[in-house]
Parts: sequence; structure tokens; C-alpha cells
Amino acid sequence: MDLNAEEFEKLVIDELDELPDDMVDGLENVIFVVEDRPEDGSLDLLGLYDGVAITERGQYGFGEMPDRIILYREPLLAICDDEEELRDEIHITLVHEIAHFYGIDDDRLHDLGWA
Repeated sequence: MDLNAEEFEKLVIDELDELPDDMVDGLENVIFVVEDRPEDGSLDLLGLYDGVAITERGQYGFGEMPDRIILYREPLLAICDDEEELRDEIHITLVHEIAHFYGIDDDRLHDLGWA
């Protein structure tokens, strides 16, 4: 499957809009980023939460750099055969990375069916 960066970002925005309000309303100082691949160039990682989980924050205030939730376009495209499957994978990846913001680890996400 092949989509350019602009088309892919539109799908990410569409899937963000589909997430429940109570999931996204608590996100503070978080930006969503689309990159082609992880820094190591692999296709193994679909997304990444780059920040400090809300459950691990001590003093957090004005001037902090935003946390980032990164979705990797090429790995996501590589595992999908059509747009419907891609939308599902983007949705799952968003939920997974947002969960890390809330302090939910991979083991718990696995138990919940999101890993």
C-alpha cells in the first residue's frame, strides 16, 4: 500500500477525531507527529510515545517541551493491504501510544487487547 505523507496525515487526523472524548480530553502538552520511519530505519515500530507518563510526573509546569506521539508512516503502510486495514492500525496505534501517556504499560495493554 502507498500513500503520500499528506494523505496519511489526513487519515491520522480522521482517526484522532474518532477517539472517545474522555481519552483525548486529558491530553495536555502532547503533539501528534507523523514520520516516515523510526531513527534506526526499521519497519518494526508502528508508533512511539516520547515523553513522561502522567503517572510519573513530579513537578511539571510552564515551559516544558511537549510530549510527542509519533506514528511511523512506512511501517504502518507495510503491514496493511487496504485503507480500511490502515485506518484500523492507525486507530490501534493511537490508542496504544495515548495509553502510554496515561501510564499504561505494554503488559497491561496486552491484557486489554491493545498490544
